[in-house]
Amino acid sequence: MAAFFQNLHRTLAAGVVLLIVIIILVGSLSGQFIRFDAGWWRFFVRWLHIMTGVMWVGLLWYLNFVQTPTVPKIEPAEHRAAVTKFIAPNVLFWFRYSALATVIFGLILAWSKDYLVKALTLHRPAYVIGVGMWLALIMAFNVWFIIWPNQKKVLGIVEASADEKAAAGRRAGVTSRINTMFSIPMLYCMVAQQNAGL
Repeated sequence: MAAFFQNLHRTLAAGVVLLIVIIILVGSLSGQFIRFDAGWWRFFVRWLHIMTGVMWVGLLWYLNFVQTPTVPKIEPAEHRAAVTKFIAPNVLFWFRYSALATVIFGLILAWSKDYLVKALTLHRPAYVIGVGMWLALIMAFNVWFIIWPNQKKVLGIVEASADEKAAAGRRAGVTSRINTMFSIPMLYCMVAQQNAGL
């Protein structure tokens, strides 16, 4: 059993199989099976939007709550290279692409439910989710066009002097903290649209 769960791909496949079993079981018990109509596909896109959003914000919070404050405390300092050479590049890969996927699925969902333009132009009844969408779009822009280009310098993926690396690290760090700040009202607005309003 332990060997099975040490493999991420098998664990993810098991999660999908478990979901299918739950869907079949609940359908059998309730007599209501999935109808692959437009409503179900919208729900499916929403689920993908939430799944990728959990990964994006989860990695953002991991970076800000765990990795960034902990790495400077690692002694001896040479051991920090394990983070910068192996962990950080992998985290930043999933961070970037989960941000991209979250935005794409969110825009598809808003378009399919006919509120994309109203939300982006902050018109009723979609102004609350529109605020959340704009915060998410700013955050995704920050990930791709400020954090990642600067982190490439910090990690040595792009050639940079020691001074340039230090400046890039500060710029990426501050932008990441701004995204962490934005994530709080962004998540609230995303949930408030359907559930509570402001």
